Order: sequence, then C-alpha cells, then structure tokens
Amino acid sequence: MPTTEELVEKHLKTVKIPSGLEKPTQELVRRMISHPGFNHSNYKWSLNDFELGKRMGRGKFGRVFMARERRTGFIVALKTLVKREIVKGRVERLIMREIEIQSHLKHPNILQLLAWFHDSHRIYLILEFAGKGELYAHLKAAPNGRFDEHLSAKYVYQVADALEYCHQNHVIHRDIKPENLLLTITGDVKLADFGWSVHSPSLKRNTMCGTLDYLPPEMVEGRHYRHHVDNWCLGILCYEFLHGFPPFEGKDQEDTYKRIRTRDLHYSDFITPGARDLISKLVVINSEKRISLEQVMNHPWIQKNK
Repeated sequence: MPTTEELVEKHLKTVKIPSGLEKPTQELVRRMISHPGFNHSNYKWSLNDFELGKRMGRGKFGRVFMARERRTGFIVALKTLVKREIVKGRVERLIMREIEIQSHLKHPNILQLLAWFHDSHRIYLILEFAGKGELYAHLKAAPNGRFDEHLSAKYVYQVADALEYCHQNHVIHRDIKPENLLLTITGDVKLADFGWSVHSPSLKRNTMCGTLDYLPPEMVEGRHYRHHVDNWCLGILCYEFLHGFPPFEGKDQEDTYKRIRTRDLHYSDFITPGARDLISKLVVINSEKRISLEQVMNHPWIQKNK
C-alpha cells in the first residue's frame, strides 16, 4: 500500500499548482489533495475549516476576511457573498462567471482563486492572500498621492503581463483600476476582482461595464469592442499612478464622457517624455491602433524603470 506522502506526490503530478505562488498557498493545495475526503477536484470545504480574522474589505454583496485554515495554519483571504443580496441584485450569473473564470487563471500576477463553497446563506471564495492589501490605498498614501516612475513602471509591467495572459486565454477583464489590484508582502501586483470579466473566444462584446473614469470611447459610444479595452484602461492606470488621478475626470458624468470621446488628455509638467509616449500610445481613440501588451512590456520607459 502506498503511503499518504506517496499518494500526495502522485496527486501533485496531476494537479497543477500555479507557478509563482508563495509556499503557504502550495501547502494549502497539498492539504486539499491529501485529505481523506478529497476526490481530486471537489473537496467539501465548510466554514468550520477556517478561523476568521480581521475584515479586509467590504463590497456590495459581501465582505472579505483574513482567515486561517485550521489544519495547516496558513493564511488565506475568504470572500463571503450573501446569497440574498446576490439574488436581489440579479447578479447570479455574474458571480458564477467570475468564479468560473478566476478559478481557471493561473499567473503570478493574478490573484488565485483556490476553491469555493457555499451554505444556505452565503457563497465563500478561498483566495490567495495578498498581505499588503489594495494598491489604491498605497497610491493615496504615497508622497503627493502618486507613485514615482520606478514603481509605476513596475506595476504597469506586471499588470500588462497578467492581461496578456488573460487575453491569450480569451478573457477580457474590463475593470482595471487601482482598487482592483492587490499587493503581496514582496510588493508584487495581483490582478483581482473579475466581477466584470468575460470569457469570449471571439474577444468581441458590446456591454458597457467598468468604472466611469476608465471607460474607453468604444464603450461610451455603445460600439462593439474587443480586448483592446483593457489596453486603454492600462494607459489610464499608468496616468493615474503618475498623477494621482485619472485623466478624464469631469464635473459630472456627461462631462467625463465628452472628455473621453475627444481624448482631452493633458500631462503635468513633471511627467517625462517616455511616460507620455507610453500613455499616448495606449490611450488612443482607434482601438486597433493601441500598442499591444507585449509592446508595453518592451517599451523603453518600462524597461528603464521597472
């Protein structure tokens, strides 16, 4: 009879553990597949498997807690979603799509969804723990409320790498912004919150979604769009990193829409030519003329500063 450890090693060869994950996450996966009740893909988790810690965030449909997995002692983030509120908001399909998409994405700069379970009142998502929290909070706490070129280039490179992986797997994120980026203890970005993401083999959609200041012109004008919407958002993100605010903020929604449609783009004097060049090549009205994510990662300003 093979030992438990031999069975674990056998299962590890067939269950892919995402590269780039920290050891605690790998050990949690080990615990999952070595548990006597685990059937290789559908271990029956329950809330009793975790000790809940401090609340890390609150959303429209639930909360996120730091949690300790009882048997291993390793830390995860536990996202709780209230079923009643999901039904009231008519977002059942949205939530299930988020779970389906994020559970299949395995990249060092994408927050890993390890597993999920539910009870009569809530849905629980077991997520990789990003110890430094939302990047938005770090941006607001930075000197003058903005990042320097080195941090900005590093973060833009990592987000571009994550998005390139998403697009290769026919996923459009559609809601890139500092609030949806998390930081690990080592200071690396994790792309999170796939609530507006979509898996589309044709990479062609027409739904308006996302965040007002980040909407690309094709969405504002109700046109069909493809994965290039994420490239536009990456340019807006880079601008906000360097300025501390997005470029098209208006006095109201219509004013913001107007500034987006006309690409009313202005830079502060301290923004260097290299940064302006990158942003200007991403924030382009004609989506087909936006530079690729590979070109972003190889852009001279990124390579110089990351």
